[in-house]
Amino acid sequence: AVLGVQLVVTLLTATLMHRLAPHCSFARWLLCNGSLFRYKHPSEEELRALAGKPRPRGRKERGAGWAPGLSRVPPTVLRFFLEYQWFVDFAVYSGGVYLFTEAYYYVLGPAKETNIAVFWCLLTVAFSIKMFLTVTRLYFSAEEGGERSVCLTFAFLFLLLAMLVQVVREETLELGLEPGLASMTQNLEPLLKKQDWDWMLPVAKLAIRVGLAVVGSVLGAFLTFPGLRLAQTHRDALTMSEDRPMLQFLLHTSFLSPLFILWLWTKPIARDFLHQPPFGERPFSLLSDSAFDSGRLWLLVVLCLLRLAVTRPHLQAYLCLAKARVEQLRREAGRIEAREIQRRVVRVYCYVTVVSLQYLTPLILTLNCTLLLKTLGGYSWGLGPAPLLSPNPSSASAASIGFGEDEVQQTAARIAGALGGLLTPLFLRGILAYLIWWTAACQLLSSLFGLYFHQHLAGS
Repeated sequence: AVLGVQLVVTLLTATLMHRLAPHCSFARWLLCNGSLFRYKHPSEEELRALAGKPRPRGRKERGAGWAPGLSRVPPTVLRFFLEYQWFVDFAVYSGGVYLFTEAYYYVLGPAKETNIAVFWCLLTVAFSIKMFLTVTRLYFSAEEGGERSVCLTFAFLFLLLAMLVQVVREETLELGLEPGLASMTQNLEPLLKKQDWDWMLPVAKLAIRVGLAVVGSVLGAFLTFPGLRLAQTHRDALTMSEDRPMLQFLLHTSFLSPLFILWLWTKPIARDFLHQPPFGERPFSLLSDSAFDSGRLWLLVVLCLLRLAVTRPHLQAYLCLAKARVEQLRREAGRIEAREIQRRVVRVYCYVTVVSLQYLTPLILTLNCTLLLKTLGGYSWGLGPAPLLSPNPSSASAASIGFGEDEVQQTAARIAGALGGLLTPLFLRGILAYLIWWTAACQLLSSLFGLYFHQHLAGS
């Protein structure tokens, strides 16, 4: 077999994911295990009593209150529940395959096998983008159009910021874009010279720069409303946990986790500070470069797991919006229909899966980009020696072509060698580090704007 043990594990994982989804689902457990409480809308009998109207005879309805969890709510009522369940469960199984593959490579170290965990992580990243598109489409299909304008405004703003970020020097922001582009163009130049296409080299570099800016703009538009929602649920979760200081500390740390990610790639206050701290008269080093790279990967994983750990307080804070909306309607003047009050309450828990996707999708995207950065970028977890980066992988791939192979195999080997020469580990390091850093920057900016909006503008 081409993949051997990894292929068997992949087939087994796909089978388990298909068979166990109706019975054992992490996504369903996270949302419907009974720890979340939803607010039931007031009945027509209660609304008549508040309005001073007589009650109809022979009719009893259950009043407003808190229902124990979402386990009794049918999944078809919750918007995008099936998409949410499939996506989160796939991310969990993808993480399991990655853990097995890392252990397999650490113990046996197969050099000629393809790392199939990369394929799982790439699929998870692609599905994350699909979830972003699914949720963002709701705002573009709204009748009023205010959400559409907000998305387009933030997309233009993030486009400008993405272009500015690429101008920052590597001595300040060590994303690795410059070394990555240099490595890619070094291997691309001989291929273009054979075809007399030397003029394409600066065009290719410019196209990559523009492509990264456009990707940053689109990603910023995707993360706008998740950031605004995160700010609202963060404020409400802090209010609900006033008597739990440890939970408040975790909520604050989780909210500021994008700031920690931005710090990890700011060279003067991260790598340089830990490599040569300005303490004492004699220079000394706290961390080597390889140890810093490994520690950065570990910290990224820990921050993602921390945000996952405080998912339920955020979701509970969102579900409590139903009661706040009812109280707000009661304070408003004028006649309000009972169906309007009930519709606003029902809409909250019907869209709880959409809010879950807004909360979990950036987390899953960041985590899988981190795993890809470790594997494709040639880093190490610090448990063993880091793999050595080949300076010219295309030549090594070309040398491995045998004389006894047929023409199809030789063509496939040449294509693989060309792609390996273009997608070098240094180039992939720069691209993946840029995606991780930019995702954190968009989350931080949108959530800080959301805090300001809900604190000063929402009530006005």
